Amino acid sequence: MRYVKLPKENTYAFLERLKEWGKLYAPVKISEKFYDFREIDDVKQVEFSYNRTIMPPKKFFFLPREKLFEFNLTKAEYREVIEDVEPFVLFGLHACDIFGLKVLDTVYLDELPDKYYKVRREKGIIIGISCMPDEYCFCNLRETDFADDGFDLFLHELPDGWLVRVGTPTGHRIVDKNIKLFEEVTTEDICNFREFENKRSKAFKYHEDWSNLRYLLELEMEHPMWDEQAEICLACGNCNTTCPTCRCYEVQDIVSLDGETGYRERRWDSCQLRSHGLVAGNHNFRPTKKSRFRNRYLCKNSYNEKLGISFCVGCGRCTYFCPAGISFVKNLRTIMGLEEKTCPSEISEEIPKRGFAYASEIRGEDI
Repeated sequence: MRYVKLPKENTYAFLERLKEWGKLYAPVKISEKFYDFREIDDVKQVEFSYNRTIMPPKKFFFLPREKLFEFNLTKAEYREVIEDVEPFVLFGLHACDIFGLKVLDTVYLDELPDKYYKVRREKGIIIGISCMPDEYCFCNLRETDFADDGFDLFLHELPDGWLVRVGTPTGHRIVDKNIKLFEEVTTEDICNFREFENKRSKAFKYHEDWSNLRYLLELEMEHPMWDEQAEICLACGNCNTTCPTCRCYEVQDIVSLDGETGYRERRWDSCQLRSHGLVAGNHNFRPTKKSRFRNRYLCKNSYNEKLGISFCVGCGRCTYFCPAGISFVKNLRTIMGLEEKTCPSEISEEIPKRGFAYASEIRGEDI
């Protein structure tokens, strides 16, 4: 792997140069508490020190709502609608979100690639950035706290700039085209990089072994935690919407008023909604809120054989943005016997306020 250094004084110049490769999207502060990936006009808006965005970067590749094809019933014809996607740059992804995209790749770029997802992945340039965890982060337990690949460039914070790892031929071309902005990595830079990574590792709240978690979840299907927490759950789907690896969608045909033409679209779906498991004949595979709540935990903690990790990357969004204040990590640790029993009275008042604030933000966001 190639390593170069980007001095701090060249950071904004580098961001400006990235616009030559496509539309630039990066994390910006959109309210007192929240950040999100937005198109960048002024590079000084970019936030380098943030913990998590409201929406994960999957929204650029797996659209929340997407037209698949148009049809004409009279002529028995249909026409696929695949956008002519322009190149774009996503700057500032954390390692967990890069792993989130890798998880989606195993689903949408398998032996039968999804053409709508594939065209966006081919046009997107990924530039990662290092971070310091907060109390909601547990990517270290998921082994997603350091990305070996899945990025074109990755920036690691130094006292006077960034140590840059080059991950792809595109990353090499970006560096080579702007070589005057970069310097050689020195011994001091390597020492600073090592110190930052050691400090970051120690900053995580939890340091324990979760390797047997998925088996305990299967063995504890009747644990009282499921009833207690499902009762609290609002079944709003926030956890799915903000998750970087949730990939379920529903498909609907929208017919025009003439009854002859229309289009088919797919849109994000949530396994927490009653309609998710509903099929013809009014049968529901998961008729109760408890069954849907439990299914999400089993799904997120199942094993992705292609990557050797779980389908949860430990970003903390589902807890941070939960209007009911449900802690995903605390519930998992309860199953593992590492927490006392969680009761409704133990839920803090702070997190629900944060969750409802999120709901007001997302209603006005164009994603």
